[in-house]
Amino acid sequence: MLQGLLTLAFVAMIAGCATTKPATPKRIVLIAGKPSHPPGMHEFRAGCLLLQKAMAAYPGVVIDVYSNGWPVKQVDGAWVDDSAKLEGAAAVVIYADGGGGHPAIKPERMRFLDGLAARGVGLGFAHYGVEVPAGEPGAALHRWVGGYYENAFSVNPMWSPDYREFPKHPVARGVKAFSNRDEWYFNMRWVGDDAAKARVTPILVATPSDAVRKGPYVYPPGPYAHIVAAAGRPEVMMWTFDRPDGGRGFGFTGGHTHVNWGNPDQRKVFLNALLWIAKVEVPKNGVETTVSEADMAANLDPKGKR
Repeated sequence: MLQGLLTLAFVAMIAGCATTKPATPKRIVLIAGKPSHPPGMHEFRAGCLLLQKAMAAYPGVVIDVYSNGWPVKQVDGAWVDDSAKLEGAAAVVIYADGGGGHPAIKPERMRFLDGLAARGVGLGFAHYGVEVPAGEPGAALHRWVGGYYENAFSVNPMWSPDYREFPKHPVARGVKAFSNRDEWYFNMRWVGDDAAKARVTPILVATPSDAVRKGPYVYPPGPYAHIVAAAGRPEVMMWTFDRPDGGRGFGFTGGHTHVNWGNPDQRKVFLNALLWIAKVEVPKNGVETTVSEADMAANLDPKGKR
């Protein structure tokens, strides 16, 4: 009798395994902005495609890239939003020019992203993509990622932060000390209430020198009195946000200079963040990837002489 029961249990187990379908990969969407700036800078498309290729063999994840800003389609000879392309994503990240031309700040697009966020979709913003006008766009980034770059309050100098200490957080797994010269923004406009602030976790933190604080900044050149007065204060260049709705977000202020994606630790902390906001387990040593010189040179926008 016992042998018969064991046989039946074994057959049932095999049958169950045979009918179990593999898990559907989590879909992460990268929105690459339109070309801007001189060659080698704001290479949004090349940067997104580089990260997509680096993650091509990563299990359980698929990365889609949409170039030239928000997805659109042609209807009756006119270009209209094709936001449906973002449906089904576990995470959406915008790496693009910001300010008044930010891809996400049209009212209908903010409502669409609010809808994604309500369903737990992760949201991330990189480099100029963390800058939006104050008001409704700023309030939206507060909801989605906990902070944003505000013109004349935040600053954008070219400098070399020295990242040496990291929090105990999945996004920081395996990241080693690194430094590169880039347009690392700081002094974000953070969420105002204490409960929301507690949901912000600084990931990349460094202390600007007095010379960096005094400028010049890239634009406007500054200096700003409130930035100079904060001498000696550590600043946050990347952060994560645990949203009250259960979703996740992050902001990353580097990424101005394309060559810096060749730095394995910058690449790792960013790719870790993609997994984290998509609610995919980050490996204990972080996401290990390699890129070649050919990879770095691929897909650069045709901007003239380099």
